[in-house]
Amino acid sequence: MRHLIIYAHPNENSLNHHLLSTVVETLQSRNEEIIVRDLYTIGFDPVLSLADMQGQRMGEISDDVRTEQEHISWAERITFIYPIWWTGLPAMMKGYIDRVFSYGFAYRYDQGIQKGLLKGKKTVIINTHGKSHEEYEKTGMDKALTLTSDNGIFIYSGLEIISHLFFDKADKASAENLDIWKDQIKNLYSEHVLKD
Repeated sequence: MRHLIIYAHPNENSLNHHLLSTVVETLQSRNEEIIVRDLYTIGFDPVLSLADMQGQRMGEISDDVRTEQEHISWAERITFIYPIWWTGLPAMMKGYIDRVFSYGFAYRYDQGIQKGLLKGKKTVIINTHGKSHEEYEKTGMDKALTLTSDNGIFIYSGLEIISHLFFDKADKASAENLDIWKDQIKNLYSEHVLKD
């Protein structure tokens, strides 16, 4: 199976990077095909420019966007790994979505009806955040994230979400927490992601 991992965190010693390593090791242990797009390492430009916008309307895209779209087209499973900052996607990941999930590639309108064009692909989203699950539930932030990212981006584009993992109190994660989270990821991939 062909796996694409889209990763956004600038610190290679971060919790997110540990989670990325867990996903990669789990897939490698099963001899899966893997491409990792570390957006900071590759220097992806997250700024949606006027040229991008004008090009999208004419069906023209820049070379860097074409490369990312080719990876997405290649993939059967896509994993997104990024922290929640200011209750949303980091600018790097949001800019990736803005530029790469363009009209005519990720979605289109047919006679006024929206269609997701990434159907047939399944995804896992892995997020970390500093607050507790209880705080997110109390403020409704858990529902807001589901609406804005799951429904507003991934499902809108036709992706089928296998699972969306939120690891809370990430800035205070203990070694025990990390082991539990790694086991969760390994089990998820073994039991669900690697099944057709």
